[in-house]
Amino acid sequence: MASYKPVAIPAVPKLGEKITQDTLYWRGYKTPVQIKEFGAINKIDFSPVPPYNYAVTASSRVHIYGRYSQEPIKTFSRFKDAAYCATYRDDGKLLVAGSEEGSIRLFDISGRAPLRQFDGHTKAVHVVGFLSDKYRIFSGGDDYSSRLWDIPSAAEIVSYSEHSDYVRCGCASKLNGDVFITGSYDHTVKVFDARTKSSVMTIEHGHPVESVLLFPSGGLLVSAGGRYVKVWDVLKGGQLLVSLKNHHKTVTCLCLNSSGQRLLSGSLDRHVKIYSTTSYKVVHSFNYATSILSLALSPEDETIIVGMTNGVLNVKHRKPEESKEKSQKKRQPAYRTYVKGRNYMPKQEDFYVSKPVRCILKKYDKLLKSFQSSKALDAVLEPHIRLYTPEVTVAVMQELNRRGTLRSALAGRDEKQISLLLTFVTRRVIEPRFTPVLITVAEMITDIYQPVVGQSALVDKQFLRLQEAIGREIDYQEELLEVLGMMDALFATLTEKRATYLEENENNGLTKTLDRDISI
Repeated sequence: MASYKPVAIPAVPKLGEKITQDTLYWRGYKTPVQIKEFGAINKIDFSPVPPYNYAVTASSRVHIYGRYSQEPIKTFSRFKDAAYCATYRDDGKLLVAGSEEGSIRLFDISGRAPLRQFDGHTKAVHVVGFLSDKYRIFSGGDDYSSRLWDIPSAAEIVSYSEHSDYVRCGCASKLNGDVFITGSYDHTVKVFDARTKSSVMTIEHGHPVESVLLFPSGGLLVSAGGRYVKVWDVLKGGQLLVSLKNHHKTVTCLCLNSSGQRLLSGSLDRHVKIYSTTSYKVVHSFNYATSILSLALSPEDETIIVGMTNGVLNVKHRKPEESKEKSQKKRQPAYRTYVKGRNYMPKQEDFYVSKPVRCILKKYDKLLKSFQSSKALDAVLEPHIRLYTPEVTVAVMQELNRRGTLRSALAGRDEKQISLLLTFVTRRVIEPRFTPVLITVAEMITDIYQPVVGQSALVDKQFLRLQEAIGREIDYQEELLEVLGMMDALFATLTEKRATYLEENENNGLTKTLDRDISI
């Protein structure tokens, strides 16, 4: 008896992934390190000075982590309720954070107790930051107000109440020590100048604003809210330059890389998108386990950190670059060892021992080997096979048809199984590599279950969907045939014109020759 041959799964060529310099650069990070925090991480901020520690704000604590540490090296926990938006000053010596009770606390990195406390907001303060002059702090809260504070005297300088909803994000200009920007859930972004008593510019984003970012040059402003990331020209009075809609859910955070040539956005759809700031096209993306609330890049792009809603901090470090010469020297002995003895030819007096190769059969192959056609078809209709490797399902159907047992395998099924079969056929019948086999399967299903049509609304609906899918495909084929006919007519016309042109040249040449002969 001949041994059983497993079902041959036809190999289909796959489109190669386009590898760019950005792809290679952003893939150059190690496997991420996961750090569990006490609650959702609402802010991550890197110190602007070496060794580039970073502050993580989660729950009622602010943790300071070293670049490679997995445990906090310092903790600020003098908050009665949730803490928000812990941000470093430009010299890395001071840290400011808002809180749920409405107070703002200023910490010295070398100490633990707050240096200053600023009271004035009546509700939670979600936005705090330093102006570039290092002696003033701006803030925004759920009381719809934006305020400016003096650090030495701990006094309020000015208060703006121009927003009509929660103020949830903001940033300061690095070039002008009097300019700061706030974004609100009232769909607006406002630009404030500390020397005036009202905002100097209002930009309508169109959705609740979750994050704002000002380019280092101060000329471009980026706002994120809803599914949109929008870039505005501040120097032209807030003119919209580009609107990006690459996320499926709300965009929650923005970040620039160290050179300012790449813009990163994080979203509740679990993705981080990386855009080129010249073309504003997505050049790379990262996928994470849960929704993203905060995002930060280290000043040298050496570390990328993402904070998620489940309290997990995802830290990726860049791989160290190895010289090519060293890597080649390491590989050479391993390669020689691997191929050693491969070309050895046995001599006449040698005794050759062959080791039997054990063939491990898949579940559907075992069932086919024991002639259980219906169960083999059930095995390849399981979700992980029919969704991700449909070629296996179609190959087994083709094998059953070759054996002549496909009809018996399709018969005797209940409403749920018929619906599952029809769903698979409807989805895959339009793919050219599956069409010949699935057309046969669709014909058999129609013949077998035609007497029961009208008894199940679910099955009837699937039959109608199959009819619509095949009808659409026939319409596409007819349109393609029409286009082919037009192209054939065009090509034929071009060929006739070229032939006529050649004939005219030949005739002209013959006429000239005759004229020359007559003159002679």
